[in-house]
Order: sequence, then C-alpha cells, then structure tokens
Amino acid sequence: MTEKEKMLAGELYQAGDPELVAERLKARKLVKTFNDSDPEDTELRISLIRKIVGKAGKNFWVEPPFYCDYGTNIEVGDDVFFNFNCVVLDVCKVTLGDRVFVAPNVQFYPATHPLDSVKRGKMWEYGKPITIGNDVWIGGSAVICPGVSIGDRTVIAAGAVVTKGFPADVVIGGNPAKIIKNLV
Repeated sequence: MTEKEKMLAGELYQAGDPELVAERLKARKLVKTFNDSDPEDTELRISLIRKIVGKAGKNFWVEPPFYCDYGTNIEVGDDVFFNFNCVVLDVCKVTLGDRVFVAPNVQFYPATHPLDSVKRGKMWEYGKPITIGNDVWIGGSAVICPGVSIGDRTVIAAGAVVTKGFPADVVIGGNPAKIIKNLV
C-alpha cells in the first residue's frame, strides 16, 4: 500500500511521503488564495471552495479564514455553513450532512498519533473518520476528535471537546463532552 492508501484506510502512515507533501502543498495554495480573496467576489470564493473540498452540496458557504490538510477528504451536504477560522485536518474522511452550521473556531481533528513514544518519535500518524449527521449545530471553539460520529439534530455547545460519538437529538457540552439535555 502507498502511504496515501494507508492514511485513507486509517492505518499508520508517514506524513512526510512526497505524494502526501505535494497534495498538502496544493491544498495550502488553494486555501491561501481562498483566504486572501475579496469578500465581494463570491463567485471566486464558491469556485475555490469547490476545488478545495472533495464533495460539496448546494449552498455550501465558508467564511475565511479556513484551513485544511488536503480538502479532498471533506464531504459536505446541502446548506452547510462554516463560520470564520475553522480547521479540518482531513487525513481521512470528514463528512457533514445537510444543514450543518459550524460556528467560528471549530476544529475537526481526525488526525492523531500513536501513544507509543517510539512510533510517535518516528513521525508515524493515522486518522479516524469524523461523521456529522443532518441538522447539527456546532458551537464556537468546539473540538471534534478522531473517530467521532454525531447523530442528526444534535447541538454541540460552544467550547465542547467531543471525544466520543453521540446519538441524535441531544445537546452535548463540556470537556470531555457529555449529554446535557435530550431534545425529544
């Protein structure tokens, strides 16, 4: 397997692999152009964000600045909104459903490193996909950790650190996040 294939499969891989370095550089150039774009040039912004992400539904909007590793591993549904200063370290799939609202400073971290210091010291890393359901609202400065899956209509409170998955129709918050309230 190539390092990219290992990365996408959630296996240990070397991020310094030349193919991966080149793909990250390509994404960073597109992201820089997007982040530096004129706020009134909405056509350019829409065109650029659609070049950055792997799959975007209708009415996908991102407020710059925005940052990602590859972009190609990000998939969003219809009517998705990212506010200012969001980060997606998309070493594997990060999938958002329809009508997901992402507040400022939200961080999606599917990337992680081994706990074993020897492997970590040799620059091994891996990822676990993140999946966000439909009609989810993610509050400002929330952190979504590797492997998390969030059910439909869930609200993630501002500042939450989400370390595990949660079902549909709940409000979660805290560090680590826990269920605060059921919505049905």
